[in-house]
Amino acid sequence: MAKWGQGDPRWIVEERADATNVNNWHWTERDATSWSKSKLREVLVGLAVEGEAGRCEISELKQVEGEASCSSRKGKLIFFYEWNLRLGWRGTVKESGEKHKGSVEIPNLSEENEVDDTEINISKKKGEGDVLKELMRTEGTKKVREALRDYLEALKTEFTLGMILPTKATVGQELAADRELIGNTMQDSVSPQSLDIVGVKIPTVKILMREIFNSPADELYSIFTTKELVQKFSKCPAVIEAEKGGKLQMFDGCVSGEYAELVPNQRIVLKWRCRSWPDEHYAMVALNFKDLAAQTELQLECKGVPVSNEESTRQCWKQQYFEEIRILLQQSQDNME
Repeated sequence: MAKWGQGDPRWIVEERADATNVNNWHWTERDATSWSKSKLREVLVGLAVEGEAGRCEISELKQVEGEASCSSRKGKLIFFYEWNLRLGWRGTVKESGEKHKGSVEIPNLSEENEVDDTEINISKKKGEGDVLKELMRTEGTKKVREALRDYLEALKTEFTLGMILPTKATVGQELAADRELIGNTMQDSVSPQSLDIVGVKIPTVKILMREIFNSPADELYSIFTTKELVQKFSKCPAVIEAEKGGKLQMFDGCVSGEYAELVPNQRIVLKWRCRSWPDEHYAMVALNFKDLAAQTELQLECKGVPVSNEESTRQCWKQQYFEEIRILLQQSQDNME
């Protein structure tokens, strides 16, 4: 029998806040099914392709059946996922203006097959418009595969944060690296004092979202950078200083930050936080505007969101930003008519 303080280090509880799964030896498992359904909808719905034939867009996720999970053992991650997906698409023929609808079937997205080998079937409702079906079969399929890769990448990075826990020996090294990274890239958004008090890195995730707006890129860009328009869709007084280093405050102070980069009509980067987050912790938000003639695809990347605030942050952007902006755009179009 080993003496006190000796023995296999896998069973020694180190001086850690959680004191669990020391050195990542034990089997742990996390259900990724609900998270995956939300992520698949996020990366797939709104995908658009254009060509000489016309324009098509993934309009809805009609069916998502299956499950996903992630397990860890001996410091290694093991992924399982198996999905049967059915998407709806709609398109407009360029020459005639005819509108058509169809489906995209993905019968077996699983870890047993590479994304490039995954079966993707394109169908269309009866009638003309086969040129749109061909557009979806070629360019549309490529876009769908890219989105599936995005989902799998997020499953292996965003979802698994916190599953492989730092050991006592590496915590000090990580904190030193974090202090240097924060000083270089986040301009001391998290103070060294707060790191000393907490003693551990705040687990964070990256949120990716795509939205299509019935508005040209310059108009949508203005909504994010013009005080009067921000106050209209947020329905609250706001501080909007749309220049590098300029301040940002919205929703009665629930959201604050500053503008880090502005490329007119193309890109906005924000140092951004919610009031409920840990003190002085900020995420970096990149908004990229892709002009699609009368429409704009808005791509959002939000890095550094606390894990416990992932869903509330996603809902904040979805409901308080995007849905309200759509209402504002619709009201503007109605007034013009």
